[in-house]
Amino acid sequence: MKKILNELFEHRSLSKDQAKQILLDLCKNAFNEHELSAFMTVFLMRTITMDELIGFREALLELAIPIDFEGRQVMDIVGTGGDGKNTFNISTLSCFIVAGAGHPVAKHGSYGASSISGASNLMDAVGYKFKNDQDKLRAELDTANMCFLHAPVFHPALKTVGPIRKNLGVRTFFNMLGPMVNPSKPAFQLVGVYNLEMARIYNYLLQSSRRKYALVHALDGYDEISLTSDVKVITSDGERVFTPEYLGGMAIAPHEIYGGATVEEAAKLFLAILKGEGTSAQHAVVSANAAMAMLLTGQYATYADAFEAAKESLISGKAYGVLKNLVAIQ
Repeated sequence: MKKILNELFEHRSLSKDQAKQILLDLCKNAFNEHELSAFMTVFLMRTITMDELIGFREALLELAIPIDFEGRQVMDIVGTGGDGKNTFNISTLSCFIVAGAGHPVAKHGSYGASSISGASNLMDAVGYKFKNDQDKLRAELDTANMCFLHAPVFHPALKTVGPIRKNLGVRTFFNMLGPMVNPSKPAFQLVGVYNLEMARIYNYLLQSSRRKYALVHALDGYDEISLTSDVKVITSDGERVFTPEYLGGMAIAPHEIYGGATVEEAAKLFLAILKGEGTSAQHAVVSANAAMAMLLTGQYATYADAFEAAKESLISGKAYGVLKNLVAIQ
């Protein structure tokens, strides 16, 4: 690792094979926590290269515990995190809305590293038990139309570096990898990114896959459709910029999507919104993100149709019903 660090500190980059080998070695506990901290910090000082990201991704997928949903076309909605905005769990809530609208979801997530409450913190707080048992996860899809894939139980490397990421408390390249290593290989994916350079890299990676995808970036820095500014949306068909009014019927202020100061506050907020008891701004934001994801399925003629279906899933209680069914079979 010392040789690798010296090369990186001299502004060199890793080849795809080097990057892959480092992640493979990491899972064998070949490096101590100080070496890993230094290594991860490098990518805060410069953008990760395409070869590095591909190499890291290949290693994680090679080591991942596989999951097979027998041809079921699942959806995932995930943000890279690291935008420093501390919103409530918009992506996770959007997943429940999508599932409530009838589209199967395999949500991939982990504990918060650079945020108060990550998806796994939230799911743990509401009574979900993490697992990598294929039969149990299939049963959750059958019963609730959704399951949750806690990244550390599928990816040994993520489990190894979890405490270090939390102690650092800042965005690392693992934030960038998370959306690309869902072990279920979802057919549809909405990915929120914190800057447009990362959107370009993700676009390149996803174009080589067979999945339908949309990359979203709010131009004021959010890694999701925040309705606080215009949003750039990138798909295999090109890119467009949408206004908050088009996407959610309103523009909102940043404080209206604040996520709380503790996991307990985040969980309380999550449940209120999922029960349809949130503010109009909160409902609009989660419905907009769900609608953009649902549009990928090809089952809606327009975005407006998808948005109405998302709102109906939330307000009717179908989205909350997904959670009740999911928790009931733990």
